[in-house]
Amino acid sequence: MPSTFSSAPLGYTIVETAIGAIAVAWSAVGICRVALPQRDREAMERRFAAKLDGARPSEPPAAVAAAIELIKRYAEGQEVDLSSVAVDLDGVDQFHRAIYQAARKLDFGQTTTYGGLAETAGHPGKARETGEALGHNPVPLIVPCHRILAAGGKIGGFSAPGGSATKEKLLTLEGVQVGPPPAAQKAVAF
Repeated sequence: MPSTFSSAPLGYTIVETAIGAIAVAWSAVGICRVALPQRDREAMERRFAAKLDGARPSEPPAAVAAAIELIKRYAEGQEVDLSSVAVDLDGVDQFHRAIYQAARKLDFGQTTTYGGLAETAGHPGKARETGEALGHNPVPLIVPCHRILAAGGKIGGFSAPGGSATKEKLLTLEGVQVGPPPAAQKAVAF
């Protein structure tokens, strides 16, 4: 899968959210890259900008600004729907596109497994390949790869900074609990 898109990014911005700084880049088609928060904002911005073929920080166009507002609300734990945000997946192969489109249909707080997503996308039996595709997701949150769990409802991997801990935090924002319930929720015998 290519690391750049044939639709060159026009600009990018770094926005502060309740979960940290998030970077967003766009082309004439839509959002083409999102970077989730990292501990070192300056290092994140350098790495992000290096992947953008010379795009410069700029003021986002109206549609991108509206998407950024939704991302900020999401980071505050508000239920938002990012499924209609325009994305630029130019240069992304058909299998990855099918996986990303299927993932975008998951609602806030809804999860599935890698195998379940593969089946929904029309590629039954390709759970591993689905995980690999999600590991290359250029627009996390917009393509909600954090909503995809391993078999048995286990958290599974996550390629964003912080790995599975970040995935769990995003799921928690959506009211999803992965794993056993906290000790405070044990059943009481009567």
